[in-house]
Amino acid sequence: MKTVADGERLPRIPPLAPPYDEATAQRLAKMTPPGAPEPLALFRVIARNAALSDRASAFGAHFLGRGSTLSLRDREVVIDRVTARCGAEYEWGVHVTAFAAAAGFDEAQIRAIAIASGSSDAVSLAPRDHLLVRMVDELDASADIGDALWRELESEWNAEQLIELLVLAGWYRAISYVCNAARVPFEHWQRRFDAAPQPHDGET
Repeated sequence: MKTVADGERLPRIPPLAPPYDEATAQRLAKMTPPGAPEPLALFRVIARNAALSDRASAFGAHFLGRGSTLSLRDREVVIDRVTARCGAEYEWGVHVTAFAAAAGFDEAQIRAIAIASGSSDAVSLAPRDHLLVRMVDELDASADIGDALWRELESEWNAEQLIELLVLAGWYRAISYVCNAARVPFEHWQRRFDAAPQPHDGET
């Protein structure tokens, strides 16, 4: 796994800071969930590219909104596994903190999704969760899914959902690139990798 250095890190692309101009304030307001005290650092980094930010916000909102064909739990298994494998501590920690309870993950499942390298490591995961972990791992290793695993996936998700699972995994890999390479600073409230065993190095 490609780890990020412990502790606070200097951002390569600093997040926008208030006071914001009117257009930026409106853009960030659309990206920020209701009740959140401030826009996420990730959003304030992406907002430096205004046109891309507008399109990325709408695209990402599909996965987190009512338009998605996936359950919250399925979505979060994929996101947590992708970001853990990428070493994207920022995005992994934000999602675990914000969604793990709503997704129904207990502590053992949070850890298993991050570190499982085989069936023996994933004993705490339901078969459906483990199938998604395997899907992410095959995509990460080869940018493809073998016939045997594909047949298993087809038994659980329809074509519409399978397309969304594939794009979801790719989208959060792209987000992981931004988090890691731009050195997005951690949120003070988010979970860190050192609060759980380090994610696996990518062997399947």
